[in-house]
Amino acid sequence: MSGIEAMKTIKLGMCGLGTVGSGTVNLFAQSGGAVNRRAGATLEIAHIGARRDNPLCDTSNIRVSRDIFAVVDDPEIDIVMELVGGTTVAKEIVERAIRAGKHVVTANKALIAEFGTELFELASEHGVALRYEAAVAGGIPIIKALREGLAGNEINWLAGIINGTTNFILTEMGSAKRAFADVLAEAQALGYAEADPTFDVEGIDAAHKLVILAAIAFGIPLNKNAVYTEGVTRITPADLAFAEELGYRIKHLGIAKLTESGVNLRVHPTLVPQSQLLSRVDGVENAVLIDGSAVGPTLYCGAGAGAAPTASAVVADVVDIARELVADQLPQVPALGVDPESIRPLELVSMDEVVTPWYLRLNVYDKAGVMSRLSSILSDHGISIEALIQKPPVRGEATVAVVILTNPAQQANLMSAVAQMEALESTTADIMCIRVENFKA
Repeated sequence: MSGIEAMKTIKLGMCGLGTVGSGTVNLFAQSGGAVNRRAGATLEIAHIGARRDNPLCDTSNIRVSRDIFAVVDDPEIDIVMELVGGTTVAKEIVERAIRAGKHVVTANKALIAEFGTELFELASEHGVALRYEAAVAGGIPIIKALREGLAGNEINWLAGIINGTTNFILTEMGSAKRAFADVLAEAQALGYAEADPTFDVEGIDAAHKLVILAAIAFGIPLNKNAVYTEGVTRITPADLAFAEELGYRIKHLGIAKLTESGVNLRVHPTLVPQSQLLSRVDGVENAVLIDGSAVGPTLYCGAGAGAAPTASAVVADVVDIARELVADQLPQVPALGVDPESIRPLELVSMDEVVTPWYLRLNVYDKAGVMSRLSSILSDHGISIEALIQKPPVRGEATVAVVILTNPAQQANLMSAVAQMEALESTTADIMCIRVENFKA
């Protein structure tokens, strides 16, 4: 018998046959031999639960059930891949599989962010593994890097482009000077954005991912309500152009920082210096920058979504579990990288206390004394101006655009100053406020 033929067979069940499911079937079909050699076992997709077939993959040699729970209840299945999404049916699939003594791999960031704590506890009680590499940043192995590769570091902060849809939108708006609604429609046509894009463009998807990354980085509980979240719907091509003129690019970031006062978790548009690599990650790519006490800043970049990249992460988790099954040693790595008993309380830093430089864009009447009044209000709040752009008036228009880049200012003070500036008769619209970050990496 050859080495492959003598290997233990591990049977896989798949719940869901959408983009990621079809990508996973195709990956096994194309690279199964290499995957088996790495796993030290023969991995076989034996049962798929899906409401309908997917023409993007060949399942003719695989048992397919329309009842998705038939996979979970199949006694031959060793590992269940939950690829249906959402937090209702998916949660039931995962719980039922764990209680049946099956190991689980999921690509579901919302499920982990919202119910991860109880699911990890349940998996521990039943002595099975629950893995979730594909839940964050698609094909980038960021969970493994943070949980295992950087285990010798205290993590100081992390910042990431962790939603490909918003990165594509901002990239296209900036390079082609196109309006948000126009680029969003293109993103939907290309399959980058859902018909209802709220989770992406309002930052909810990124917030779920940030919760997971922060829990691993800082050893804190998963808490989906701990993240300040701001979307990209108010960003205009003018903002992107002004940022470029000032030497920055606007990226939609998830940021987690550990301070003496606690942890600050936030998702929002951010001006990043053009000199930094993070500012040059474009299109649907993802990137996560992590600052460790020993290693310093490290950047992880690549495909953040899509069938093949996400399937790559799913299969990597399957291989990890298979290796442990072959060695009869499960599980080897805690779900969040630390012993559950050592997870420390989550102490949040209020957004009012966060200090950053700020980008402010105003529309004001072109009258004498306006800039003096704006500068005075900022000064009264202890805020100094780093740079200023004032465009000449367009013929026939009474207002001009003014852009102010401040030095670092506490958010509470900045917002108080902005309220006063918006109340001026010379200010004609709400002021656009965007935080600025310099990660020195």
